[in-house]
Amino acid sequence: MKMIQAIVLASVLGGAAAVQAEQPIERTDLISNDIDVPGHEAVQVRVDLAPGVLAPRHSHPGEEIAFVIEGTLEYQLDGRRPVTLNAGQSLFIPSGVVHSARNVGSGKASELATYIVRKGETLVVPAK
Repeated sequence: MKMIQAIVLASVLGGAAAVQAEQPIERTDLISNDIDVPGHEAVQVRVDLAPGVLAPRHSHPGEEIAFVIEGTLEYQLDGRRPVTLNAGQSLFIPSGVVHSARNVGSGKASELATYIVRKGETLVVPAK
């Protein structure tokens, strides 16, 4: 399942070949575990973005809390003004809201993404 999610994410985030060649976006699955809410799980992922890289518009089958570990990321949530976060800041992204993230700093940017999602569904859903 994690391998499938990684392949889907690589396709969404610029193509598997580009990710393997230059690794502009590197995703590290940290934990996935059932929670007390029936049919849901908690998933935590570290996402590293090279300077200038955009994680294209997508959504998730549940809530996300994005915490910027290092660098500067600009998040664009549909229907809202862009918000720029620096290391130590976080953002709540509601279930199903289409969004993107771009590294707007001069160095690598990293986020810790924590999801509470419906179990068994694709974690990253490309926006149409």
